[in-house]
Amino acid sequence: MTNSRKKGKRFELLVAGLFRSIGYEARRGQQYCGANGDADVVGVPYIHIECKAVEKLNLYDAMAQAKHDAHGNVPVVIHKKNNCNVLVTMEFESWAEMYKAWEHEQAEKGEQDDI
Repeated sequence: MTNSRKKGKRFELLVAGLFRSIGYEARRGQQYCGANGDADVVGVPYIHIECKAVEKLNLYDAMAQAKHDAHGNVPVVIHKKNNCNVLVTMEFESWAEMYKAWEHEQAEKGEQDDI
């Protein structure tokens, strides 16, 4: 296995671990079947995750890959450079829908606190 493939595998394991730490049963998608078109990390409902651990990432190419393979799920690219934080990239429309749902939930919690 080349160094870049090892680095990719390590990053996928890291991302799966991040999701497990917040309650999802996430795991590497390639580890069982290795089929093309699978998400890099599976176990997070409704999200298609592509992981990229590279210094020079073409986000538009990575997002195109995620969109192509998403099959109705929300395409997300989770990426990082060396010595940098993990970032999440998604299309604005997906982010806005998610934010509006979160905002609505927060407003309902506020109303319940007033009762």
